[in-house]
Amino acid sequence: MTEEAKDSKYKLNLPETTFPMRGDLAKREPAWLKEWQDKQLYQRIRKTRKGAKKFILHDGPPYANGDIHIGHAVNKILKDIIIKSKTMSGFDAPYVPGWDCHGLPIELVVEKNHGKNIDPAKFRELCREYAAEQVARQKKDFIRLGVLGDWDNPYLTMDFKTEADIMRALGDIQKNGYLYQGSKPVHWCVDCGSALAEAEVEYEDVNSPAIDVGFKVVDNAALGKAFGLEVTGTVYAVIWTTTPWTLPANQAVSVNANLTYDLVKTSRGLLILAQDLAKATLERYAETDAVVLASCLGAALEKLVLQHPFDNRQVPIICGDHVTTDAGTGLVHTAAAHGNDDWLVMKANFPNEKPRILMGGDGKFFNSDLVEFAAIRGLDRKEANKVILAAMTESGALLASARLNHSFPHCWRHKTPLMQLATHQWFIGMYAQDAVGISLREYANKAVDATEFFPAWGRARLEAMIKNRPDWCVSRQRNWGVPMPFFVHKETGEPHPQTADLLEAAALLVEKRGVEAWFSLDGAEFLAEHAALNAADYKKVTYTLDVWFDSGATHAAVLKRRPELAFPADLYLEGSDQHRGWFQSSLLTGCAIDGRAPYNALLTHGFVVDGAGHKMSKSKGNVVAPQKVMDTYGADILRLWTASTDYSGELTISDEILKRVAESYRRIRNTMKFLLANIADFDANKDLLPVNEWLEIDRYALHLTQKLQTEVLADYDRYEFHLAVQKFVSFCSEDLGGFYLDILKDRLYTAGENSPARRAAQSALHHITHCMMRLMAPILSFTANEIWQTLGLETDKTVFEDVWYELPQHGLSSERISVWEAVIATRGQAAKEIEILRAASQVGSSLQAELELYLPSVTFDALNSLGDDLRFAMITSSAKVYKVASNVEQKILVSPSAYKKCDRCWHYRADVGSDAEHPHICGRCVSNLFGNGEVRKYA
Repeated sequence: MTEEAKDSKYKLNLPETTFPMRGDLAKREPAWLKEWQDKQLYQRIRKTRKGAKKFILHDGPPYANGDIHIGHAVNKILKDIIIKSKTMSGFDAPYVPGWDCHGLPIELVVEKNHGKNIDPAKFRELCREYAAEQVARQKKDFIRLGVLGDWDNPYLTMDFKTEADIMRALGDIQKNGYLYQGSKPVHWCVDCGSALAEAEVEYEDVNSPAIDVGFKVVDNAALGKAFGLEVTGTVYAVIWTTTPWTLPANQAVSVNANLTYDLVKTSRGLLILAQDLAKATLERYAETDAVVLASCLGAALEKLVLQHPFDNRQVPIICGDHVTTDAGTGLVHTAAAHGNDDWLVMKANFPNEKPRILMGGDGKFFNSDLVEFAAIRGLDRKEANKVILAAMTESGALLASARLNHSFPHCWRHKTPLMQLATHQWFIGMYAQDAVGISLREYANKAVDATEFFPAWGRARLEAMIKNRPDWCVSRQRNWGVPMPFFVHKETGEPHPQTADLLEAAALLVEKRGVEAWFSLDGAEFLAEHAALNAADYKKVTYTLDVWFDSGATHAAVLKRRPELAFPADLYLEGSDQHRGWFQSSLLTGCAIDGRAPYNALLTHGFVVDGAGHKMSKSKGNVVAPQKVMDTYGADILRLWTASTDYSGELTISDEILKRVAESYRRIRNTMKFLLANIADFDANKDLLPVNEWLEIDRYALHLTQKLQTEVLADYDRYEFHLAVQKFVSFCSEDLGGFYLDILKDRLYTAGENSPARRAAQSALHHITHCMMRLMAPILSFTANEIWQTLGLETDKTVFEDVWYELPQHGLSSERISVWEAVIATRGQAAKEIEILRAASQVGSSLQAELELYLPSVTFDALNSLGDDLRFAMITSSAKVYKVASNVEQKILVSPSAYKKCDRCWHYRADVGSDAEHPHICGRCVSNLFGNGEVRKYA
């Protein structure tokens, strides 16, 4: 540009803004957080939305142990996106964060730090202190993520009032008839010294002895009657097991009444085997000359008496549907003390017979006469296996032995193999019925049917778990937990007839002093004070509740108790493992208390894995800590990564992925910077033009923005945030950056500063900016509020107190929208042709090019309707259209302009220098600067 053209009188309307190109989020976000806290933003939002329709997302409480990991961050960010999007949709959407504070993991840390031999009251005090410290640490990081919530008043399962209400929830379940006592097999961890919930069990491979054992038939005549022939010699009913140590507890051998069983002659004697498994079994024994003598249905074998392989006692054959031909021999060793199926089939056949419980909670056989096989007294499972195998080898009862790798339940804390062990526990019965005769399983199945699932596959998963789940063992033998506040008869074990009143009296004490009020309670004195019946006949229960009951009952202890919340919740949102955890425990407690689930919908997200798809672990060194991501990139980048990832499967994260997310963020930020810079001198109160005074391309841009808003809001409603992000980024890069803003620069920079043409453009940008700022707010919260401040909007407010932007109607007909769609398509083709000349150094920028467009009728009519404004849409100095016949191929010719370049607008025009006073600029610039200004209608 010449010195004359650089003169201030030729100045362009160059954009200016205080909104920096670099977000510098890691450094700036903490200050914004402090502003939100100083303003008491969450409380202000509550006041703003008071009286509006509620949307309740109930927070699944993370466990108060250890710093948050990337999975925690994903969970809280997803919840925050939903809460903010619902709030901006006009709902009153409170978010009360919570923590799970009882349970064994905290006990283990306290034992590690302070030793095991601590007074129980002191121990509980230390557990409470440790949990409080962990809550404070985690809370700080959750707040740093930009999550808005009632952080000053969260719910903790160890809050005195919450502990009392969890006890009351248990009382309601007992009152409804779903709670019972019994000695029933449960997952038992020797290291924990406690029963475990299903959600606390994980499966790992183990190598076990896999043995075939013969139970000798006592009465050959009875056997011969079943098979229809005379039987002589030794006959074995053969079982297969991978747990030899459970054989001392054997009480029966189960067959399937509808399966066919063969009587097979072998070198080892006569064997009873399921017909479908006989061939594989005999191959395992290397029996090549075996002969099938006869066959019968399993029902014919029922009540046949067998000799135990090493104890001096006899056991019966019974029938059970749990017997299959998946593996083994088709005859199942049955020990009611060590398997749920075994317990059920024994209960069905011998309802009054108790399980043979020969092993203690320490994992060792009782050192008493109760254990008939004296050689195993005092031994653990592994040691007992060796002794039992040796004894059966000597007696000939061991028909085969091998080692087998197979999946086996393990403790999720200690990573050690569990055992099924019948101990005296309290259970919530799936088949127990309420006063109107409806079982808990029926209520639970109906509740699953009534629930909406995001994604949809969650339904089948929860449905299968509810359909097959056993009774829930809710009692634990621990110190740090919510007590089971019952008194039971010393002889019968039956709960006190005034249980409801006693429980409420205990709950009132716990409200004042916490669970210690129960543990320190003198049972006899309490009963004497509160119960009319003979206190000496009853004793206090010392068990605590399964920690999953704590969190599962928070709908009763939190949703129903906090005035700002409501029951049922609209949504529960957790990781996919919670189908067997919190989703299920909440469903069961809800159904047991209210006959329905405590939620209307469930949202499930996957787990976070590294860039190679591997599970994160410290030992692999592939852990991505959310704290480090926030310190490096800022929380908004972590939020954008979370939102842009399809959470319905695994969420993949790595440095490379975060860099790509940061690049998407820069694209969004640069777009918003451009918008803000070009409306910096725009005062909507006096400069905003009505839509009917805009140029047509501005109205088309408004149409695109309306389309974006409609689709993004629908994605928010469906919780499909990755689709919303895709559309938003695409809008920035393609609809705005690649089209509208690219064309608009000329008008914004070169039109008269206060001209209708420029004010129309700024009016459109004003609406687009306000719309985009709000659309991004649930995800890019810090950046959206920075834009709010840059716009100089109400300084005492934030974007989160606002609602979605109400865009004006664009008023374009579908035919005119089609015109601009044709322009976009033709622009893309023309750009390719221009690039060929640029590569050959025939033109520099596209403004040096002139276009001749030979177009078929429809496209010709569309582009020709723009008149001379077509060149602005094509960003060329000239664009002429010619109609061709329908059978002639479309053609675009590009040639370098022969005219001079305007030093101000850079267009190549014939009238550059036509005004003697301004020899270096074109007539359009002269008019825009010194005359009435150019008139545009379309672009």
